[in-house]
Amino acid sequence: MKLKIVLEPSDEGGFTVFVPVLPGCISEGDSREEALANIREAIELYLDQTDTELSSVPGYEVEELVV
Repeated sequence: MKLKIVLEPSDEGGFTVFVPVLPGCISEGDSREEALANIREAIELYLDQTDTELSSVPGYEVEELVV
């Protein structure tokens, strides 16, 4: 899966990074590399949480789609 992210320098130092298509999926790091590693983890947790929440709703089916 490919997602576009926005990586911006923080006023306090380091970087803030977020995923525009995943509301609330945001992270940060002291370096660019750390910020990227942290957002990868945040994306995985965000998507896993969504699957778990939806699969518990009666009548909903969760499937994977490669785009």
